[in-house]
Amino acid sequence: MARQNISSGTHYEKIAGYSRAVRLGNVVHVSGTTATDGASEVVGIGDAGAQTEFIIRKIERALGEAGAQLSDVVRTRIYLAPGADWEAVAAMHGRYFGDIRPVNTLLYIHALVGDDYLVEMEAEALIADSES
Repeated sequence: MARQNISSGTHYEKIAGYSRAVRLGNVVHVSGTTATDGASEVVGIGDAGAQTEFIIRKIERALGEAGAQLSDVVRTRIYLAPGADWEAVAAMHGRYFGDIRPVNTLLYIHALVGDDYLVEMEAEALIADSES
């Protein structure tokens, strides 16, 4: 079974030794994803809903590179910084995943990697067999 590593091109991937996503067979795992654009700027500062939307779109691009799509997502994990608006995050998750209905975990944690980050999200997708 061939392994496909998906890179977003950030220099942090090489420093920390990780991939944006990894596909192995019909399973795709997407790394913890923050609202960071290509210029390493935080998107949606102070707005957990806006960060969540940006993150989901970023996850969608990584899935696409791995041959998957949002409808293939079976699990999401969302980590919130203290004080982040969980209801805005949940509403945005529902906007994109309301019909897909993956299993989900939503946690408040002590802190995220940067002060302006309110949300970090992981995803796992299972690409259905064409015969299924």
